[in-house]
Amino acid sequence: MNMKQMIGVGLVVITSIIGCKKKNEAGKPGAYGMTTVKLQLNWKPEPQFGGFYTAAEIGAYAKEGLDVTVQPGGASAPTVDMLGAGTVEFAIVSGDEIVRARANGNKLVALFAVYQTNPQGIMTRASRGFTDIGDIFKNPGTLAMEKGLPYSDFLKSKYGFDKLTLVPSPFGDLSLYRSKDNYAMQCFVTSEPLAAKKTGIEPKTFLIADSGYNPYTTVLATTDQYLAKNPKAVAAMVNAVRAGWEAYLKDSSRTDAAMGVLNPTMDAATFAESAAAQKPLIETSETAVNGLGSMAAARWQTLVHQLNELKATAGPVDPKECFVATEKLNSLGQ
Repeated sequence: MNMKQMIGVGLVVITSIIGCKKKNEAGKPGAYGMTTVKLQLNWKPEPQFGGFYTAAEIGAYAKEGLDVTVQPGGASAPTVDMLGAGTVEFAIVSGDEIVRARANGNKLVALFAVYQTNPQGIMTRASRGFTDIGDIFKNPGTLAMEKGLPYSDFLKSKYGFDKLTLVPSPFGDLSLYRSKDNYAMQCFVTSEPLAAKKTGIEPKTFLIADSGYNPYTTVLATTDQYLAKNPKAVAAMVNAVRAGWEAYLKDSSRTDAAMGVLNPTMDAATFAESAAAQKPLIETSETAVNGLGSMAAARWQTLVHQLNELKATAGPVDPKECFVATEKLNSLGQ
């Protein structure tokens, strides 16, 4: 089988399982007793979602009795609101979005955290000679960053923005990176730095996690209400997602090829580079012990405290209610 045929087979498998509209009402038993659900992504098909697509490709959803539609997102995809409104059963959000949502009465709950180390970063030119993230804020320059996000407020509180000219995030556009020597921009360390290298201007990237702000990201979430009413479906979803990520991290090539057809804006080489770059952010010493996607109460407690300090929450939030521990998830499926 040649590469073109492999891509075609992978795409057929994925679209036949997750890319078609379902005749059955979401969340209800469908054909052959399958439970139909929707999973809403917050961005386009890229390696950060590879395991969710692989779960379909290897039949993990079906094995768990689920008929899953994976819906791609885009810039500012309202996954938090979609979960709260009940238009989808599962969605991808960030840890800080969960805390803020719960503070506002939208009772979201985290089930599986793909990124153990937050991939959000700040990228600038390597020629500036910076050695840590604090250097960006100690030197005059331009910083492209979306205002009002918790990590932006955290960085402002810790380092100050007095020496910087803030401009809106370019959302991946590298025009100013190419033209301005003292330019820095928010990025995903698995994305924009790879594109920056191809411009011939070597980037230097710093993880925002290194500043002390490190919420779980690419988090599979549902609502308290759906969890209470459908515990076995939730446990089945987590089992399938974990199997998908285990398979994707072993070999991403087939899923990357299929996602590349769904998202032709990313070339095959970048898919492979991004998949490799994210592995150390997903597989950590904690996941080696507790399994992929596992979460710790202490991490959630720290996050809630940080958001409270930033006055980023509208009310009190119990960290223990923000996530479902692995052992509890295991018991739900019994």
